[in-house]
Amino acid sequence: MESGQTIAMSTTSIDPLQRTNSLDQKGMGITSAKSDGKMTKYQIIKNVLVVSVGFMLLFTSFQSLTNLQSSLNKEDGLGTGGLSVVYGALIISCMFIPSFTIAHLGCKWTVTLSMVCYIAYMAANFYAVWGLMAPASVIVGLGAAPLWAAKCTYLTQTGVWYSQITGATEDDIINRFFGFFFMSFQTSQIWGNLISSTVFSSHDENVTMDVSPEALSKCGAGFCPGSDVNNTNLERPPIEKVYTVCGIYLACACLAFFMIVFFLDKIQLDKDESRQGKVSMKLLVETFRHLYNSHYQKLLIPLTLYSGIEQAFIAGDFTKSYISCTLGIWSVGYVMICYGVTDAVCSFTFGRLVQYFGHATFFVLAFIAHGSVQITMLLWTPDPERVYIFYILAAVWGMGDAVIQTQINALYGFLFKDHSEAAFSNYRLWESIGFIIAFACSNYMCTDIKLYVCIGILCVGMSMYGVVEVKSRRSMTSQGLQTKL
Repeated sequence: MESGQTIAMSTTSIDPLQRTNSLDQKGMGITSAKSDGKMTKYQIIKNVLVVSVGFMLLFTSFQSLTNLQSSLNKEDGLGTGGLSVVYGALIISCMFIPSFTIAHLGCKWTVTLSMVCYIAYMAANFYAVWGLMAPASVIVGLGAAPLWAAKCTYLTQTGVWYSQITGATEDDIINRFFGFFFMSFQTSQIWGNLISSTVFSSHDENVTMDVSPEALSKCGAGFCPGSDVNNTNLERPPIEKVYTVCGIYLACACLAFFMIVFFLDKIQLDKDESRQGKVSMKLLVETFRHLYNSHYQKLLIPLTLYSGIEQAFIAGDFTKSYISCTLGIWSVGYVMICYGVTDAVCSFTFGRLVQYFGHATFFVLAFIAHGSVQITMLLWTPDPERVYIFYILAAVWGMGDAVIQTQINALYGFLFKDHSEAAFSNYRLWESIGFIIAFACSNYMCTDIKLYVCIGILCVGMSMYGVVEVKSRRSMTSQGLQTKL
């Protein structure tokens, strides 16, 4: 049995679904399951599966459109500019909306309503102009925070219940649930990118051969806004193909919506009645109070920022500066499939292995993976004759991203169990700021400068995480705990 099991064993005489769990009773209002809300092991597993597949279908659309925005809607900075609006709205949403919607609607219907916001964004892409994309970006940004907060709450709560039923430690079960979720979630990169590449690849000629060596020399780290004037690889595909892709993505998002509506079970949560009447400033206060009081949270800010910056770079800059510029927009999907497969497999694998090796081992792996790829991108001049290098870089980046996404989520869940809502609000806040910084600078900075920024924040973030690791181990040792970080 794993260390820390004594925590679960001490409650074996109590119905595990009636015992007050370790989440903050003043956070999401999760204190115990109501008598009509009990779940068996089968029900918990089924619901984790439904959440995972539902998000996979939804983000098959959204992530794939995100990957294409910098190439598909580059006029007037519409693509990356719209994405910066998304994450700006997300910051506001993080502060005010999640607790309100979860208190009124519960986790299931919060996820459902949020998915409608994403569907509206998919529909707006049929006619991508600022007049439609700006409000659609605001809507999806407002819906994103309650979507992810409800998901995190749902997985964490069911993970606690499952650990009580099985006797495993909460940290191990939460790691497994998040690992499985992100494995399924990251496969959205496969399906969405396969759709876009299949539709866009029906060209009668090899356009890359028509691109001059001078135009190709401006790809990669040397790519700067405005340097793509004579590069036919970066021309927008025919409008009928854009409509086809958007239509398929819209259908996937609708399927995700109906899956959650009909197959996800509600979790009955005790609610703090004082928070149900109106949108409250309480979460905003709790978020910054948690930030002020928690040394761990302060130290994790750079790494959380990097989580947003690295995702924005791979979606907005790698796809345009390297893939589209050198190989053509129809190749974006194929290369990003490699990224998605690696990310998905590693998310699942690392989620299972962390109980044996601890978080630190995998964070070191992510540091080496992303650091080496970013240095390679700085020094390498993309060559359309060496396509395999694009796939290698995407795969290694995906491996590092798998660590960052699964382990930061699990780390927050483990370190801040007593303040989970405020902690995850900080997580979304700082990650969103990372996205905004990256997307807002996309149309004004050359790619090499962006890579230097990535490397710098990666180094600072991992160094600060190392301090958290040392402090946490010392704290657990002083308390006589042996649970692995």
